[in-house]
Amino acid sequence: MKNTYLEGGRVLSAHGVRGLMKVESYCDTPRVLAGMKRVFMKRGGEYEEHTVTSASPAGGVVLMGIDGVPDREAAQGMKNTILYLHREDIPLAPGAVLIADLIGLPVTDAVTGKVYGTVADITDAVRGRLYTVRTEKGDVLLPGVPEFIKETDAERGVFITPIPGFFD
Repeated sequence: MKNTYLEGGRVLSAHGVRGLMKVESYCDTPRVLAGMKRVFMKRGGEYEEHTVTSASPAGGVVLMGIDGVPDREAAQGMKNTILYLHREDIPLAPGAVLIADLIGLPVTDAVTGKVYGTVADITDAVRGRLYTVRTEKGDVLLPGVPEFIKETDAERGVFITPIPGFFD
């Protein structure tokens, strides 16, 4: 089952005196997080909706104001709070897949159908994405380049063409 709420960022600190927060974006770019009209916070197992009153990308972070955070003291009290996004609010290009939807899916050879393991994580590295594939022998890092990744499907998994010996 796909999660309705996905981690969108983490509050790093207060910014200024009017309740703005400096937020580390977990999205593809800070512009995605800055474009949200609402965010959610998890309180006691429930997701609490907050209206975004202002947001702008600033370097690698987002300066964000939300309802209920009126001043610097309140913003500083939010430090390390995870901000969640509703899945329906996240803009996706046609054919794009959310990383969260790939975690736990099988990694399969596109030619032979052999299942090598499951997607444990996908991280952004300097030269592109790295897929962590959990196998019976341990974790293997797979570069997220077209030479290896042939297809990603949020229902069926990730289909690859590894070089000989890659998973040995």
